[in-house]
Amino acid sequence: MAFNKRPFLIILSSPSGGGKSTILNEIMAQTDNIEYSVSYTTRNPRGEEKNGVHYHFVSEPEFRERIKAGDFLEYAEFSGNYYGTSISYILGRLEHGKHVIMDIEVQGAAQISCTGIPYVKIFILPPTLEVLKERLINRNTDSAEEIEKRLQIARHEITQIGLYNYLVINDRLEDAVADIRSIIRAEENRVDRYTQPETEFLG
Repeated sequence: MAFNKRPFLIILSSPSGGGKSTILNEIMAQTDNIEYSVSYTTRNPRGEEKNGVHYHFVSEPEFRERIKAGDFLEYAEFSGNYYGTSISYILGRLEHGKHVIMDIEVQGAAQISCTGIPYVKIFILPPTLEVLKERLINRNTDSAEEIEKRLQIARHEITQIGLYNYLVINDRLEDAVADIRSIIRAEENRVDRYTQPETEFLG
């Protein structure tokens, strides 16, 4: 028999260049009960990023209007740009029994912790700072000054690891994905995720 379980948010955070977007895409490709929350941002698209697929790209005035309207579950400023998550989308997906996965910055993750919405927070970290710098350079999307700024932000973000439920080291992509899928399965089986297991079992 199938027991009813409460869905939850899966929050992935990492320093810029830590690989959370790549891991998220792999998780989405391998599961059918998880939906991706497309964030809003005021930054410009990078490479082949598409509006409404990777992000909702909006102007800063529009973003500020959404803040005033209470449209964001969380929002944060990062490296000169704003990022935010639509609360109506999150609640709608959870009500339909779907987990929602998000890749957000440390600031935004801290805000969600205070909302009462069930979640699991996973911090993703490259094996070394040198590897992180190499990945940022190889992206070929930022200037040397911007890369150094991102590394400074990363040093601060890493001090917040203790606020997360799990830490995953992203050395080999397939291992990191497997670790996160194991975390999700374990979280699904926590007793407080079930609605009424005794009643459902005993009838």
